[in-house]
This record gives sequence, structure tokens and C-alpha cells, in this order.
Amino acid sequence: MSRLQMVPAEPQDPALRAMFDEVRSRGIPLPNPYRVIGHAPPMLRAWLDFAWPLRLHAKTPRRLRELLILRGAQVSGAGYEWVHHVTMALAAGVTQAQIDALAGWEHATLFSAQEKAVLRLADEVTRGPGASDACIDALRRHGFGDAEIVELTLTASFYVCVSRFLQSMDVELEEGLDHD
Repeated sequence: MSRLQMVPAEPQDPALRAMFDEVRSRGIPLPNPYRVIGHAPPMLRAWLDFAWPLRLHAKTPRRLRELLILRGAQVSGAGYEWVHHVTMALAAGVTQAQIDALAGWEHATLFSAQEKAVLRLADEVTRGPGASDACIDALRRHGFGDAEIVELTLTASFYVCVSRFLQSMDVELEEGLDHD
């Protein structure tokens, strides 16, 4: 059970209700973390304004960002994040074999050099304190420009925040979803 009671999916606060409706208008069910963050509506607004552009307006391929997010979830032990992003990764073209090989990505033959540079970024940012010079240089060597490096690093960093929040609040998976 979440450490904070979730706000109702149909809250009385009109501003919060509008944000929930905005999320639903994207064709997704209202995620449980939003119902916890909803206790502080300005924080939910900030969360949405940061998270959705990372997902919808980044120039880097979604497939690479999903690999990055999954590796960060794996390193941080964020089961909620993992479950949701496995589905998104598969939809973006990541193979089940790659997902299964993430724990040993450094020695796996299923990942390109570019993918390994992104996975290294996920590891370094998630473990902290941040990406090394060598990691950023590897991203450059594998074809990423400055804007793409910013997108990938912000994505990795944001999902560290996501995992810390999920674990701190002990946010449960939505009904019908399973950690397996």
C-alpha cells in the first residue's frame, strides 16, 4: 500500500481534475504516481510539464530512451517503473532478448556500440553522482550531438527522480498489473 493515500481519480479540486483529464486525453489510464503527487497540485503540474516533453518531443529515438529508462529502473530497483516501461520499450522496438540481457549489457552482443554508450549513461547517472567525461565522449563518438546528449542525460536524470519518488512513496502498480 502506498505510504500516502492516493487522491481520488475524480478529485474535487478543479485544477487537479483538469490535470488528470489532460493525462487521460493522451489515451492512457491515470497512473498511480500522479494520484500520489496530486496531493501537491503545483508539483504535479511541474512533473507533467517536464515528463511529457521528454517522452513526446525528444529528438533521440524512443527506442534508445526506453533502453536507458529500463536500465535505470533495473539499477535502482524500481519495479513500478520497470513494469510500465517494458511495455513501452517493446512498442518502441526493443526486443525481449535485449530486455532479458540488460543486466549484463556490457558483455552482451545484442546491443550496438551506440546502445552501449546510452546504457553506460544510464548506469553512471543512476548510480551517481553523474556521467563521466569518458561517458559523454563515448556518446559523441557514437553520433550524438549536444542536444541529444542533453535529452538523454535529462531523461536518465528524470527517471532517477521517478524511481526515488516511487520507492519513497511505495507506489503500487495499478490493479491488474504484475511485477513479473
